[in-house]
Amino acid sequence: MTALVASDISRNFGGLQALSHVSLTVEAGERRLIIGPNGAGKTTLFNLLSGAMAVSSGNVLLFGRDITRLPTYARARMGLARTFQITNLFPRLTVLENVLLALQAGDQSAFSLHRRMRANHQLFHGADALLRKWDLTAITGKRAGDIAYGEQRQIDLILAIAMQPKVLLLDEPTAGLSAAEVVRVVSMIRSLPREITILTIEHDMDVAFELADRITVLHQGCLVVEGDVEAVRNHPQVKEIYLGVD
Repeated sequence: MTALVASDISRNFGGLQALSHVSLTVEAGERRLIIGPNGAGKTTLFNLLSGAMAVSSGNVLLFGRDITRLPTYARARMGLARTFQITNLFPRLTVLENVLLALQAGDQSAFSLHRRMRANHQLFHGADALLRKWDLTAITGKRAGDIAYGEQRQIDLILAIAMQPKVLLLDEPTAGLSAAEVVRVVSMIRSLPREITILTIEHDMDVAFELADRITVLHQGCLVVEGDVEAVRNHPQVKEIYLGVD
């Protein structure tokens, strides 16, 4: 089954074409890596897929349904979740409260306006289970703005998982992390079930090659190479434009 299809999508900013006629097909359960140098159009692609930005041309399908004109929240309701380069937490709320809000957003209780959140034991059980699974219960009561950056990145990933996505877009999940933190986040991503289709933007080539089933390479807003890990690793154009090989 095909999870996500982008057909000939482009995005223009006045006279600047940030993304030019890019097409890709991602199968259900696939781990697709999007790589390329700075300014290649990677985040623009994610913005178009997630609905954060409208396409200038082309269309996007999610499990066969055209979502090109749907807003971000509607795509999220259909199972498309995303993380960002910068953490997207509520810094004044505790870690637990952040996770509870994410769980509530993906649950019908989000519309129970006359029911206190603390009355929903299922939400608390779900939040506790997620934090225990990733060994993060020690920071449950801390404000999200006070925990270490590496922990914030892990919580950001947990919030996306809490939405029970069918397709998950990860925008540089290891950016700014120490070597030990990178290992932990990569382990979290690798342990996610194959029921979740994952697209990841990644600058660290070691991480990219470790996570990928297939890799899409962007350069100057265009798709230039696509294939499995070995095909991309050994492609002369990739070495030239991305790895800095003359």
